[in-house]
Amino acid sequence: MAATIMDGKALAAKVKEEVREQTSKMEHKPGLAVVLVGDDPASRVYVTGREKDCAECGFLSFEHALPEDTTQETLLDLIQELNRDPQVDGILCQLPLPGHLDEEAVLNAIARDKDVDCFHPYNVGRLMIGDPVFLPCTPAGVMEMLREYGIPV
Repeated sequence: MAATIMDGKALAAKVKEEVREQTSKMEHKPGLAVVLVGDDPASRVYVTGREKDCAECGFLSFEHALPEDTTQETLLDLIQELNRDPQVDGILCQLPLPGHLDEEAVLNAIARDKDVDCFHPYNVGRLMIGDPVFLPCTPAGVMEMLREYGIPV
């Protein structure tokens, strides 16, 4: 049996172009807010990548980089502000958070209709019953690659 070589970068470029075309026709440009607390180098690379992806897709991108010593209250206040912001359609809080912050409380504070990571209990429940609101990005990307290359699951 011949091995299938999957080109994730080519598929990502194809999907981004399709999304950019759809976005160009929209009156309201989708907006993604990314919250980064601290200066973890791997998290910085990931956040910078999301900003680039947003630009390529025609999305608005709002980065909120907070210092390592940000308090729980400050972070939750920011999440509530983003929940109310009509330009923000999705919120991604980059994990891991510094140890003094309660990740569960932060993730649960993100409005379920703006929870692009699918971490909110409501979204997890909908996913579990087969009626997702959002699909978690990495698993959805893997499934897209398998479909693209005709690999059955």
